[in-house]
Amino acid sequence: MAADPVTLETERLLLRPWRAADRPPFAALNADEQVMEWFPYPLDAAQSDMLADAIEQRIAANAWGMWAVEVVGVADFIGFVGLNHAAELLGYPAVEVGWRLAREHWGHGYAPEAAIASLAYGFDVLELGEIVAFTTPGNLKSRRVMEKIGMSHDGARDFDHPRIAPDSPLLRQVLYKIDRDSFARHRDGLTPAG
Repeated sequence: MAADPVTLETERLLLRPWRAADRPPFAALNADEQVMEWFPYPLDAAQSDMLADAIEQRIAANAWGMWAVEVVGVADFIGFVGLNHAAELLGYPAVEVGWRLAREHWGHGYAPEAAIASLAYGFDVLELGEIVAFTTPGNLKSRRVMEKIGMSHDGARDFDHPRIAPDSPLLRQVLYKIDRDSFARHRDGLTPAG
């Protein structure tokens, strides 16, 4: 039997299990062409619900995953941030940190704040040795978040995404990494605005 789903708290955010009420705003952000610019295509409501189902199943199985993010006292749901097994994509055992937030909540430092909490959980509780993140080379906003949370680009591990068409400009992915020791050395200096 899986443990109860984990909830993480930061200064401004709650990273929590998903609720039924999260589905409509999640569908809206997945349909937003700017939010989905670096993905193959926006999602319709059915595709968005299928993704939410998969995320919820992973959280139910592991107690952790891509948590729903709430800005306490401001917004009940702004997207997701969290951890995910990435071995199927990368071809070797790995856990990634990732995020997807509604456009109206960009620029407030929410993604780095929640990602730092996710890294802390991954290293302190799950005792992972390394956590990775990846995106397309042109996704400078996500790459800046990766750098803000202490990750560094590992060009030797850049890869072609196995779920993206070979002729797509999104095929190539840049991989960033951070290990437990590096996170421990720098965690006090990691701030969303850092």
